[in-house]
Amino acid sequence: QVQLVESGGGLVQPGGSLRLSCAASRSIFSFYAMGWYRQAPGKQRELVAVITSSGSRNYADSVKGRFTISRDNAKNTVYLQMNSLRPEDTAVYYCNAALDSASYWGQGTQVTVSS
Repeated sequence: QVQLVESGGGLVQPGGSLRLSCAASRSIFSFYAMGWYRQAPGKQRELVAVITSSGSRNYADSVKGRFTISRDNAKNTVYLQMNSLRPEDTAVYYCNAALDSASYWGQGTQVTVSS
Protein backbone atom coordinates (compact mmCIF):
# COMPACT_ATOMS: atom_id res chain seq x y z
CA GLN A 1 0.00 0.00 0.00
CA VAL A 2 0.91 3.65 -0.21
CA GLN A 3 1.24 5.99 2.75
CA LEU A 4 0.90 9.69 2.04
CA VAL A 5 2.02 12.66 4.10
CA GLU A 6 1.04 16.21 3.15
CA SER A 7 2.94 19.31 4.15
CA GLY A 8 3.19 22.98 3.26
CA GLY A 9 -0.14 24.27 4.46
CA GLY A 10 -0.51 27.40 6.52
CA LEU A 11 -1.90 30.90 6.70
CA VAL A 12 -1.52 33.12 3.66
CA GLN A 13 -2.95 36.47 2.58
CA PRO A 14 -5.31 36.77 -0.40
CA GLY A 15 -3.31 36.95 -3.59
CA GLY A 16 -0.46 35.05 -2.03
CA SER A 17 1.07 31.72 -2.95
CA LEU A 18 1.65 28.41 -1.27
CA ARG A 19 3.12 25.09 -2.35
CA LEU A 20 1.83 21.86 -0.93
CA SER A 21 3.83 18.65 -0.99
CA CYS A 22 2.72 15.05 -0.66
CA ALA A 23 5.36 12.42 0.00
CA ALA A 24 4.56 8.78 -0.70
CA SER A 25 6.10 5.74 0.91
CA ARG A 26 6.57 3.44 -2.07
CA SER A 27 8.72 3.47 -5.17
CA ILE A 28 5.71 2.18 -7.13
CA PHE A 29 4.44 5.75 -6.78
CA SER A 30 5.06 6.38 -10.47
CA PHE A 31 2.23 4.04 -11.48
CA TYR A 32 -0.42 5.87 -9.46
CA ALA A 33 -2.66 8.67 -10.48
CA MET A 34 -2.19 11.44 -7.92
CA GLY A 35 -4.75 13.99 -6.92
CA TRP A 36 -5.33 16.89 -4.59
CA TYR A 37 -8.71 17.29 -2.95
CA ARG A 38 -9.98 19.86 -0.50
CA GLN A 39 -12.76 20.10 2.02
CA ALA A 40 -14.03 23.29 3.59
CA PRO A 41 -16.08 23.23 6.81
CA GLY A 42 -19.61 22.07 6.12
CA LYS A 43 -18.85 21.23 2.50
CA GLN A 44 -18.25 18.08 0.51
CA ARG A 45 -14.73 17.09 -0.39
CA GLU A 46 -13.96 18.18 -3.93
CA LEU A 47 -11.33 17.35 -6.49
CA VAL A 48 -8.87 20.18 -7.05
CA ALA A 49 -6.35 18.69 -9.44
CA VAL A 50 -5.19 15.32 -10.73
CA ILE A 51 -2.12 14.11 -12.56
CA THR A 52 -2.04 10.66 -14.13
CA SER A 53 0.86 8.26 -14.39
CA SER A 54 1.36 9.46 -17.96
CA GLY A 55 1.55 13.08 -16.84
CA SER A 56 -1.77 14.41 -18.05
CA ARG A 57 -3.35 17.02 -15.79
CA ASN A 58 -6.85 18.17 -15.01
CA TYR A 59 -8.11 20.92 -12.73
CA ALA A 60 -11.31 22.04 -11.16
CA ASP A 61 -12.71 25.09 -12.92
CA SER A 62 -12.33 27.12 -9.75
CA VAL A 63 -8.54 26.74 -9.75
CA LYS A 64 -7.66 26.67 -13.45
CA GLY A 65 -4.96 29.16 -14.24
CA ARG A 66 -4.03 29.56 -10.58
CA PHE A 67 -2.97 26.09 -9.39
CA THR A 68 -0.46 23.70 -10.89
CA ILE A 69 -0.09 20.03 -10.02
CA SER A 70 3.20 18.29 -10.68
CA ARG A 71 5.00 15.13 -9.68
CA ASP A 72 8.56 14.04 -9.14
CA ASN A 73 8.56 10.27 -9.42
CA ALA A 74 12.19 10.00 -8.36
CA LYS A 75 11.23 11.64 -5.07
CA ASN A 76 7.86 9.89 -4.75
CA THR A 77 6.33 13.31 -4.30
CA VAL A 78 3.44 15.25 -5.79
CA TYR A 79 3.10 19.03 -5.48
CA LEU A 80 0.37 21.58 -5.71
CA GLN A 81 1.54 25.10 -6.47
CA MET A 82 -1.20 27.53 -5.51
CA ASN A 83 -1.04 31.11 -6.74
CA SER A 84 -3.45 34.04 -6.51
CA LEU A 85 -5.08 32.48 -3.49
CA ARG A 86 -8.57 33.52 -2.50
CA PRO A 87 -10.44 33.20 0.80
CA GLU A 88 -12.67 30.56 -0.79
CA ASP A 89 -9.59 28.39 -1.23
CA THR A 90 -9.54 27.93 2.53
CA ALA A 91 -9.88 24.22 3.27
CA VAL A 92 -8.11 21.12 4.40
CA TYR A 93 -6.20 19.80 1.43
CA TYR A 94 -5.80 16.06 0.99
CA CYS A 95 -3.46 14.07 -1.19
CA ASN A 96 -4.81 10.98 -2.93
CA ALA A 97 -3.15 8.11 -4.75
CA ALA A 98 -5.16 5.75 -6.93
CA LEU A 99 -4.31 2.66 -8.95
CA ASP A 100 -6.93 0.24 -10.21
CA SER A 101 -9.27 -0.41 -7.28
CA ALA A 102 -6.86 0.90 -4.66
CA SER A 103 -7.12 4.41 -3.23
CA TYR A 104 -5.10 6.02 -0.46
CA TRP A 105 -5.43 9.28 1.43
CA GLY A 106 -3.10 11.49 3.38
CA GLN A 107 -3.99 13.09 6.69
CA GLY A 108 -4.63 16.52 5.20
CA THR A 109 -3.01 19.91 5.62
CA GLN A 110 -4.84 23.11 6.50
CA VAL A 111 -4.73 26.05 4.11
CA THR A 112 -6.19 29.31 5.36
CA VAL A 113 -6.42 32.35 3.10
CA SER A 114 -7.22 35.44 5.12
CA SER A 115 -6.10 39.01 5.61
